[in-house]
Amino acid sequence: MTVLLAGCGDLGTEAGLRFAAAGHRVVGWRRSPEKLPAAIDGVVADLSSHELPPIPAETTAVVVAIAADSPTEGAYRTAYVDGLSNVLDAVLASGAGVRRILFVSSTAVYGDAGGGWIDERTTPEPGGFSGRIIREAEELLHSRLRGTGITPVVLRLGGIYGPGRTRLIDQVRSGTAVIPAASRFTNRIHRDDAAGAIVHLCTMDAVPAPVYLGVDNEPAELGDVLGFLAAELGLPRPASESGGAAGGGSASAGGGASASARTAGGEPSRGGNKRASNGLLRSTGFEFQYPSFREGYRAVLAGVGVRHP
Repeated sequence: MTVLLAGCGDLGTEAGLRFAAAGHRVVGWRRSPEKLPAAIDGVVADLSSHELPPIPAETTAVVVAIAADSPTEGAYRTAYVDGLSNVLDAVLASGAGVRRILFVSSTAVYGDAGGGWIDERTTPEPGGFSGRIIREAEELLHSRLRGTGITPVVLRLGGIYGPGRTRLIDQVRSGTAVIPAASRFTNRIHRDDAAGAIVHLCTMDAVPAPVYLGVDNEPAELGDVLGFLAAELGLPRPASESGGAAGGGSASAGGGASASARTAGGEPSRGGNKRASNGLLRSTGFEFQYPSFREGYRAVLAGVGVRHP
């Protein structure tokens, strides 16, 4: 099959390499295609533009893996809603034999659950503009593909960590990490498992469900993750917060901000306090290379893998 990666940064590139290793042709759209490895046919494209490159007629799967240029509401809307809309316009106008379109989403669409469990049946209640805009993009995907014969798939990823994504490790090493005073569950997935899930959902024989949660097997309290990293690094356990708001995870970078933290755009922390279940994804036969943060962070500390430019 031919796979089109609309958005081909670190995660998209890793997925593309895995598609190529399985024998598929991979076309990658990004603003700087010269940075892509030889296994991916790079094509210059700006997803915010209505003028996108031609879609190869033999394309059977499209992966939309978008990242906002900045943590502002305008940047999120341009990337996720406008970018996805432009890709869908191009696909539907092309006449290509596309059978599945997978949109890489985020568990930010759920907001905070007070430490309770969530899954694909949980009603999304985003707490900030990032979750609201990404949820709008999900709805756009399903509405635009209804009746077209193309299967829409949403993969809501937790906090991605992996090669080059070392914020928590850096906090522990620098002594700035703080263990939350109150219980605070976080949900994460190694970059390689996120890429593997994309490939699996695009290539499995069974028709995929509309939505999957892409998180590892073990929701973990942030304090446990920080304590584990300190032990692996041979450093003292980070100090505990003396009071105030508990810390939470980031849906985009693996966690570590306090619940009251704001991004540069005034966005509240995206992680919330929740435990996300990956049961539906695992029921499809997908197996995690890094089933918990322990295996994953040990690989990161050992220097396994590279972050793609």
